[in-house]
Amino acid sequence: MLDADYIGKEYPPFTVEVEKGRLGFFARSIGDANPIYQDEDAAKAAGYRSVPAPLTFPFSIMMDAGQGTIVLEDMGVDITKSVHGEQIFEYHGDICAGDIISGHQKILDIFEKKGGALKFIVTEIRLDNQNGDHVCDFRTVIVVRNV
Repeated sequence: MLDADYIGKEYPPFTVEVEKGRLGFFARSIGDANPIYQDEDAAKAAGYRSVPAPLTFPFSIMMDAGQGTIVLEDMGVDITKSVHGEQIFEYHGDICAGDIISGHQKILDIFEKKGGALKFIVTEIRLDNQNGDHVCDFRTVIVVRNV
């Protein structure tokens, strides 16, 4: 269940390859028509190594790696009582097509509001590329209705 014993827990590492076609599809899906997401020459002219990942793409990396519900499943939470509350991205470098991204998820905090009616789970995922460069940290807040 949702208790403080989970704070600090780390989940097994994962690895995902970033594919150029996937980046273009993602950009089109969010309505970003910037040519750097579709054309490698445009990306290189803009100073990137290859087609860059749109800013919120790390969330897709997390989902592709099966990390989206692993915390809730581990805690025995009914997923139908949870919602995605917040996402915060902090970039330290670029994520580009061809990168092999490795990461691991950690629970940073668990707290409640409304007299326990709502529980909040804060997780963080650190992402590094194939060169060992730290490219992104992102935090997720999951809200669980506790009724």
